[in-house]
Amino acid sequence: MGFEDRIRKVVPYVPGEQPKAANVIKLNTNESPYPPSPKVKEALQELDADRLRLYPDPAASELVNAIAEYYGLSEKEVFVGVGSDDVLAMCFMTFFNSEDPILFPDITYSFYDVWADLLRIPYRQLPLDENFDIRPEDYTGRNGGVIFPNPNAPTGALLPLEQIRQIARANQDSIVIIDEAYIDFGGESALPLIHEFKNVVVTQTFSKSRNLAGLRIGCAMADEKLIKYLNDVKYSFNSYTMNMPAIKAGAAAIRDRAYFESCTAKIRATRERATKMLRDLGFELRDSSANFVFATHPQVDAKEIFDYLKSKNIFVRWWGKPRINRYLRITIGTDREMEALGEALKSFLKEKGLFEA
Repeated sequence: MGFEDRIRKVVPYVPGEQPKAANVIKLNTNESPYPPSPKVKEALQELDADRLRLYPDPAASELVNAIAEYYGLSEKEVFVGVGSDDVLAMCFMTFFNSEDPILFPDITYSFYDVWADLLRIPYRQLPLDENFDIRPEDYTGRNGGVIFPNPNAPTGALLPLEQIRQIARANQDSIVIIDEAYIDFGGESALPLIHEFKNVVVTQTFSKSRNLAGLRIGCAMADEKLIKYLNDVKYSFNSYTMNMPAIKAGAAAIRDRAYFESCTAKIRATRERATKMLRDLGFELRDSSANFVFATHPQVDAKEIFDYLKSKNIFVRWWGKPRINRYLRITIGTDREMEALGEALKSFLKEKGLFEA
């Protein structure tokens, strides 16, 4: 046996393409089209650069307290990390420690199976129904834990709070994680359930609705005992996960409620206009509760549309995976960006003889 036989090998998560060229319309990674709150810039300008020689606060207390105050929680009910990916990875390491398989949808955030494979966690992927909806009745019986996004990705489908409560009630011997990366764009948060069920964890991110993807800030909220377990694992793995600028900027962002509400409202309004535009062009898509739409054209291959748009410097997301290989996930950009997308799609469909002005 050689040394390579002792190396842990996994199939890695593949993030959306980050084009280096200028003048592209980037609608492939669900970033916000708007800048962070002006209060973020102020906070970063006030940061004394000389202090960067010191380690940051390992407890990230300023950020934790700001999140707790915003949501009406105790600081003992909040955990923070380097984006929700880091937070979720810590959750996998902490809470999924059983020989029973964890459960998550077959069409969902594609990091879940990567973490499970990396950490040797058994898992079972449960098929969404024919409308790409989660079936709560599938999430019953013995398991090692449950995780799903709400709204789901890449479909944008929202599971009502009562159905999430049904899943939590059926799994009180397991941890149930609700990944709310997109909840601020539509729907009711499951956060109240952390006080109703001791086994529920809700995770969120500052990358989408807080316009801070570049700083990598995420959080988990749960019963204080679960948060303690998370912190015990974090301090055993990397004590200083949050850097000083992220702590300062994150606290400033969440305190600016008015700016947050303004940006999310603009994105929701643009999403509705973009949905109508796509339907007028012959695309089929359900109403989305996220900052993206999941669309298919019944007469054109999605990969062909993806390639055409890329040739026009418009980037969207396509997966060549079973069940969704005819779909494109399109992030909601500014009104101007979505209009440019519409014009490009019109040109493409005209060439195919599928659209008449």
